[in-house]
Amino acid sequence: MPFSRFIEIGRVALINYGPDYGKLVVIVDVVDQNRALVDSPKMVRCQMNFKRLSLTDIKIDIPRVPKKKVLIEAMEAAEVQKRWDNSSWGRKLIVQKRRAELNDFERFKIMLAKIKRGALIRRELSKLKKENPL
Repeated sequence: MPFSRFIEIGRVALINYGPDYGKLVVIVDVVDQNRALVDSPKMVRCQMNFKRLSLTDIKIDIPRVPKKKVLIEAMEAAEVQKRWDNSSWGRKLIVQKRRAELNDFERFKIMLAKIKRGALIRRELSKLKKENPL
């Protein structure tokens, strides 16, 4: 099968556009072929277009249109936030956010560290080339 992530009740999605950008939500109901009802612990339940959602691999077992309390318990039981933070996609977004918050001096220090690392790698590589010529 070419697809493994489907629009289904309990599927965790990431909002990729709009005022709630970057939040994790759970699909609690499908309204029509373009929209779903989504909810999360720190958000009011609302309809959202599928184009604004990026589906994740995480799925929780919930009934259709659960109460907020049931949803929060299911998310905690499935450790959604922990699984998201440990995923490569989640880690990438955390690093991206951390880099965006750096000031000029911190960016300068990172640049110097990259230069030193590159010099060290080149030095070790040249040593290896001298030891093993082709």
